[in-house]
Amino acid sequence: MSNDLAVVTKDIYACREAFQAVLAEPTLNFDREASFAIQVLEGNSYTLKVALQNRQAVVDAVTNIASIGLSLNPAKKQAYFVPRKGKICLDISYMGLMDLAMSTGSVRWGQAKLVYESDVFELNGVDQPPTHTSKPFATDRGNVVGVYVVVKTADGDYLTHPMSIAEVMAIRDRSEAWKAYVKDKTKLCPWVTDPGEMTKKTCVKQAYKYWPKTDRLEKAIHYLNTETDEGIRLEAVSALPPSDPDLGNKWSSKAMTASTVDDLQAVWVAGLSEIQASKDMVAYEQFKTSCRERKVQLVKALEGEAAA
Repeated sequence: MSNDLAVVTKDIYACREAFQAVLAEPTLNFDREASFAIQVLEGNSYTLKVALQNRQAVVDAVTNIASIGLSLNPAKKQAYFVPRKGKICLDISYMGLMDLAMSTGSVRWGQAKLVYESDVFELNGVDQPPTHTSKPFATDRGNVVGVYVVVKTADGDYLTHPMSIAEVMAIRDRSEAWKAYVKDKTKLCPWVTDPGEMTKKTCVKQAYKYWPKTDRLEKAIHYLNTETDEGIRLEAVSALPPSDPDLGNKWSSKAMTASTVDDLQAVWVAGLSEIQASKDMVAYEQFKTSCRERKVQLVKALEGEAAA
C-alpha cells in the first residue's frame, strides 16, 4: 500500500463511529463499505490524488453512504465515489434510487427504460403498465426518443412517468455539471460519459414526485441536486405554479362520474397527462384518491350484479 493510500485509508477507518451513528440501513456493514471505498481509490491514481486534496470530503462521502443507505458494492451498481470539483463525492445511480424506493416501501416494484425510434411505446389505463415492444438485440434501434419509469405502488396501482428526450435535454442543459462541460470540454461529466444512465436518472427524479414519500429517498434526491451539480440553481428556475383547485376538481369529478372501469381507465390516462404537465401535486393526490374510490365502487357494483 502506498503512503498516500495509507493516509486516506486511516481517515476512512477513523469515521467508523460516525458511520454507525447515522446508519439508515442495518444490512450495511462498515468494514465492507470501507473496503469498497479503498478499492476505488487504489484503482485510480487521479481519484486518490483528489482524495488527498480534500480528505474531509472522503469522510463525508463514507458517512453519506450510511445516512442514505446505499452500498458502494460494484456488483449492486447503486452508488460510486467520483472526483468532482476538487473533491470526492458520493454519486447515486438511477438503480440506487430505484432500490431505495423499493426498500423503503415507497413503491413495490419499478424500472426505468429508454425508448428508441424503432420501438413501440404506448401508455395504457389505470392499474396497467405501459406497452413497450422492442428488438433489444437489433444492431440499430435508432436514436433515443424518450424514457419512462413505471412503478407499482403498495396499493397495487401502476404509475408511469414518460419524458421525451427533449424534456430530458432541457433539464440537462440547465444543470451545473453540463454548464461546466460546455464551458470547458475537459471537465467531463456523467452526461458525457454515461448519457443513457443520466437520462434514466433524470426521469426517476421527476417521477418520484408522484410516489409516496420516504425520508431516505427524499434525502438521496436532495443530495444529488445540491451536492453533485445535477441540480439547477434556484435563481435559474421559475417558481412552480400554485395549485389550481379547478384542475383537481375537474378530473376528480370526471373520475367519480365514470360509468365503467374502461371509462375510468380513459379518464385516468387523460387526467394524469394534464396534471403531470402542470406539476400540481395537490391536484394529483385529489385525482388519484377519486380514481381509487370510484374503482372500488365500480368493482363492488359488478360483484353485486354477478351475485344477483
